Amino acid sequence: MDETDKRILNRIQSDFPVSAHPFADIGGELGLSEDDVIERVRRLKKNGIIRRIGGNFSPEKLGYVSTLCAGKVPEEKLDRFAEVVNAYPGVTHNYLRANTYNVWFTFIAPSREAISECLAEISGKTGGIDILNLPATDVYKIRAHFKL
Repeated sequence: MDETDKRILNRIQSDFPVSAHPFADIGGELGLSEDDVIERVRRLKKNGIIRRIGGNFSPEKLGYVSTLCAGKVPEEKLDRFAEVVNAYPGVTHNYLRANTYNVWFTFIAPSREAISECLAEISGKTGGIDILNLPATDVYKIRAHFKL
């Protein structure tokens, strides 16, 4: 990763342009071509430096609610559980943890009731997996921006 890669990462991690040609916009700001920015971002993604590029939305401002969930999933059911969970559009991501409740995921839906119904479906489809529903009582947003 060279200095140009670092400049691109500094630019895109907290304020990605919303436009028809965002990579051209970034290139224009940094003195690079659109193709150069795209090629560098592709390489950084391929090498695992960039995990994802996507928007973050505040669910409550869109009329939705969110919750953190944790499933107690036996190792032999991990793949099936992840497959079922990932099929729900309200699931933003999931990950394994070294804990009795070992699969954690976030869920966004129009209501708490909708989330409860979906979690019951997930449990039913995966053989009765125990899933904790842990809605936030207070929300604290921390902006994580890493200056490279």
